Amino acid sequence: MVVNKPTIIIYCCGADEDLLREVCAGIEEEGVLFQVQDHEGDLDTLAYEAANESMLGSGIGMLGNRLAMQMQRLPKGRNVFELNAPAFWQCRNLGANSARAIKKMPFKTIYGLRGMPL
Repeated sequence: MVVNKPTIIIYCCGADEDLLREVCAGIEEEGVLFQVQDHEGDLDTLAYEAANESMLGSGIGMLGNRLAMQMQRLPKGRNVFELNAPAFWQCRNLGANSARAIKKMPFKTIYGLRGMPL
């Protein structure tokens, strides 16, 4: 019998390990569990399927150095956040935001200069 834990699922296809480490750190900082799995597909598919497999309803897809955060019940391709070749701080904040969405907390800045409002 397979028992799913309440985790944020991260589906990866050739993910950049350094960026992935920052995403995971951001989730950990918010006190939420995560699970990383290799998976096939384009970025939208990875994020969509991760969110739908997560008991918490939040998923992240990583394809190389591209990332997308998705929530259950959102249409495929309508990612909450999407990053291409992000900085480490953006990855960490994206991870934190995937947890904050579950906890219904305000999101951290993802786009623009670090710490600067858009």
